[in-house]
Amino acid sequence: MIKKLMTLGLLLASHATLADIAVIVNSANASAVDDGTIKKLFLGKSKSFADGSSAAPVNQDGNAVFDEFNDKVIGKSSSQLNAHWSKLVFTGKGTPPKKLDSDQAVIDFVSSNADAIGYIDASKVTDAVKVIGKY
Repeated sequence: MIKKLMTLGLLLASHATLADIAVIVNSANASAVDDGTIKKLFLGKSKSFADGSSAAPVNQDGNAVFDEFNDKVIGKSSSQLNAHWSKLVFTGKGTPPKKLDSDQAVIDFVSSNADAIGYIDASKVTDAVKVIGKY
């Protein structure tokens, strides 16, 4: 009985953390960005938007939004992503995106940097940024 209650509790807790993720850019950014480009930017495989303008991706720092983004958009677990970036850093082929600690910090960074791209909980979107994808 205790096992069943614990399992039910874990299922409910994990379901509660699932939220829609909004990928955002500066409101002045006119670049069209598809899912593949977003993934490449956050994996360090591309440094620019499709129109050639530079891109500065920004991650959240290990919170539920970070985990949800990695799962839904990047398709890697946190440990896989850490291994990916460790390899790139060790070989000198890349630097991981800057990490910020909250949705509001990402909104502030993206709204004040024309080349920024980030992600937040979709319920926290403001007029200061433009949503280019929802997952």
